[in-house]
Amino acid sequence: MFAFMILCASAFGWGREGHEVIAKIAERHLEPSAKKKVEKYLGNRSVVYYAKWMDDYRHTDEYKFTSPWHVASVGKDLKYAPEKEKGDAVYGINQAMEILRDYREHDDSTVCVNIKYLLHLVGDMHCPAHIKYEGRDQSFKVDFGGGYIKPRKEMNIHSVWDMAAIQSCRIWSVGDYAQEIDRLSRKEVKEIMSGTPEEWMYDNAVRCLVQFDMAFPGENIAQDFVNAAMPLIETQMLYAGLRLAAILNSLF
Repeated sequence: MFAFMILCASAFGWGREGHEVIAKIAERHLEPSAKKKVEKYLGNRSVVYYAKWMDDYRHTDEYKFTSPWHVASVGKDLKYAPEKEKGDAVYGINQAMEILRDYREHDDSTVCVNIKYLLHLVGDMHCPAHIKYEGRDQSFKVDFGGGYIKPRKEMNIHSVWDMAAIQSCRIWSVGDYAQEIDRLSRKEVKEIMSGTPEEWMYDNAVRCLVQFDMAFPGENIAQDFVNAAMPLIETQMLYAGLRLAAILNSLF
């Protein structure tokens, strides 16, 4: 089952664990009024329930136009470089925010789907593998596993960052995981929540640049890689959750 899940992950962002942990962290920081309004539009479901919705629907005829939105690019200066033709994660976030600023003027289904976009895309733009760096190869394969990590399997490095690293060492519930990594001071939380999606892209790109020193084409990566990668992965999930909460609080 583990091997099957990994093979299915290569085309997506964070796996279920990552997206749901991000949403759970956001839920912990939602203002009561914002939480109530958001859940109303989600049909009395929580933000966690729909965290992975975009991955489940991106290949349907109705939502296939959103498939390019799951990544975002940066230039050699590490600043956000918009994808002007098909859009990207930052584009999708900004478009959803623009619509939701006047959410009372839209029908419930429009509000609902744009909340779902935010729940997913804020997470994706923080995933190391979903930050596309100009001039950098991010599509190579590695041999992941060995020692405590079984089975050993060839896979795209993308899949390792998205979910394989997490699944190899974390078996907590979504709530427990969120509680374990969401432990910053109010001052630290406020600093992380400030800024715009464009500024967050630069911040993410700077912090995640280290990924290119952690794995190389064709090599075997196992426990040592996971030990080094998990602090970055968990930081990115935490920042994504806090920033998702900041957006929803500002809109609702």
